[in-house]
Amino acid sequence: MSDKGKRREGQENAVFVGRRPTMNYVMAVMMVLNKGVECTVKARGKAISHAVDICEILKNRFLKGVEYKDISITTEVLTGEEGRQNNVSSMEIVLSPPE
Repeated sequence: MSDKGKRREGQENAVFVGRRPTMNYVMAVMMVLNKGVECTVKARGKAISHAVDICEILKNRFLKGVEYKDISITTEVLTGEEGRQNNVSSMEIVLSPPE
């Protein structure tokens, strides 16, 4: 059985940003924050700007008390099919729920 699509331990409250519409991710993050726990928004490459937009929309329009707890920017080395290594930027934004 493949592990693709399954979340690893400790990632229950993480939202991985991709190509879906922005509001899908806003709603996903809002559902996590409404539980009263922190949410981590993760993105790589071109999706980083999309992740920032999602957090700003959530903070300014939907949940006014949301605050940024932590932001980390890293570079991941991915190995392609031909064995070639590529550097890909990644970002994790941790949001704390409104009080």
